[in-house]
Amino acid sequence: MSAKEQFIKHINEGYTAKGESLLLGSALLNGEPVGETQVKIPLKTLNRHGLIAGATGTGKTKTIQVLSEQLSSFGIPVLMMDIKGDFSGIAKPGEEKPFITERHAKINIPYSTASFPVELMTLSAQDGVRLRATISEFGPVLFSRILDLNDTQAGVVSVIFKYCDDHKMPLLDLKDIKKVLNYITEEGKAEISEEYGKISTSTTGTILRKIIELEQQGGDFFFGEKSFEIDDLLRIDENGKGCVSIIRLTDIQDKPKLFSTFMLSLLAEIYQQMPEKGDVDQPELVLFIDEAHLIFNEASKVLLDQIETIIKLIRSKGIGVYFVTQNPMDIPKGVLAQLGLKIQHALRAFTANDRQAIKQTADNYPTSDYYKTDEVLTSLGIGEAFVTALNEKGIPTPLAATMLRAPQSRMDILNENEIAEINSKSKLVKKYAEEIDRESAYEILTKKLEEATQAAEEVQQEEKEDKENKGPSTAEVIGKSVTKVVTSASFIRGVFGVLMKLFRK
Repeated sequence: MSAKEQFIKHINEGYTAKGESLLLGSALLNGEPVGETQVKIPLKTLNRHGLIAGATGTGKTKTIQVLSEQLSSFGIPVLMMDIKGDFSGIAKPGEEKPFITERHAKINIPYSTASFPVELMTLSAQDGVRLRATISEFGPVLFSRILDLNDTQAGVVSVIFKYCDDHKMPLLDLKDIKKVLNYITEEGKAEISEEYGKISTSTTGTILRKIIELEQQGGDFFFGEKSFEIDDLLRIDENGKGCVSIIRLTDIQDKPKLFSTFMLSLLAEIYQQMPEKGDVDQPELVLFIDEAHLIFNEASKVLLDQIETIIKLIRSKGIGVYFVTQNPMDIPKGVLAQLGLKIQHALRAFTANDRQAIKQTADNYPTSDYYKTDEVLTSLGIGEAFVTALNEKGIPTPLAATMLRAPQSRMDILNENEIAEINSKSKLVKKYAEEIDRESAYEILTKKLEEATQAAEEVQQEEKEDKENKGPSTAEVIGKSVTKVVTSASFIRGVFGVLMKLFRK
């Protein structure tokens, strides 16, 4: 058996699947695609999460597009967090260009164009399906972790939630919790001290500043009602394709606190609401988190621990989470260890640090008789990547440098008219367009303080009226009488003095 035949057998045996699978492309040997090989990822293992990494311009977005298209075709909904705004073209069919036809001939995969059902979503003022959540839905623990509070400050947040729960005051948006913080520091200080113990004003001041920081990053757009329902991410269209929900995050690249807040709250909400699935043939939902380093760079250790815990547990709900970033070293080791599928595009070695990072990256992949991993990592072309996954038995597949298939949909963004067209046809845009501001902690406390002020003014007015109706008091009468006596005596002395002067003359 020739070396090439051994390689074909090695790859095809390693990527054989009994059930349905995603077809990524054909393996490379000595830099050339071997069309007789097929690199496939079983649907059964897609809830074991994954990583898509590589330098800018190496084809990560197109890889996500290829994965999302096939997931949608199998009726699996996709959620894509699109930081750069270059993923929306999946809503329109692509074009069969010569370079695509040539690529597919090399990898022995037929090519056809297609479009896929899309919902455009937003955390900000952009057009699209508005995504919101209430403060109450976060709960005191998660909300404290997002604000990066210490134990003492987190304890105060727990007291605030308990106080609002005991007094039937919903915490919906940031102005609610800010109002409660001001109240327990000023007018309600005695009430809080009596019921829950004393709270330091310096602690509440720190919490308030953290909330304002979150607010300045756009948290006021995110917190509130109408809350987004997780079921709306799990829709299948009339043709049996899974809906691809794209969260357009182009205007919050400089607001990592809001991005990480949303991502963590979404994962927590999905975990809480989705039923246990156990061992399933395909995932219920797959999430792609682009520019994942924005989450981890800003996250505290506590927040990182929370993310790691959710990633470990959420796969039992049939959810797959895929992190997209330039360098795999951006992902914390505890999270990286949970990722079953790794698609590694080319890395660039411009500095000594880059070369060290490439060596560390290579060490994270299975050894191979066919590749010098660290060398190949710097020579992969656009649309080529190292792939390793888990087979249906949970065993890692052989490392395969792969020429990836091209997307069937448009490899470019939608224009403004096309975006407007999608939004105009969306039932979810209409469903979540209404901004509800029902009575909550802010309104209840404002009303309470107004009533207290009004009651105090009424008491003052009553006292004033009582004084007027009763006439002068005894002290006032005596005072006036004394004044009159003194005034009269002075007048008499004055007259007497004048008369005495006249007699002398």
